[in-house]
Amino acid sequence: MEKEKSVKKQIPLRISESLFADLERWSEDEFRSVNGQIEFLLSQCVKYRKNGKKFLTEDIKND
Repeated sequence: MEKEKSVKKQIPLRISESLFADLERWSEDEFRSVNGQIEFLLSQCVKYRKNGKKFLTEDIKND
């Protein structure tokens, strides 16, 4: 059986300069590219949702 290739969808993303700067610093801390960090964070949010929690904000207090 031949392994299926992982196909990644490219999407345009518009975010503020300050958010990008925060993501850039965070991704450097975790040795990822900014794109890799965004993909990781989105994956974590989807897993959270699949585990029956509806909103991530249930566990986050307002800053």
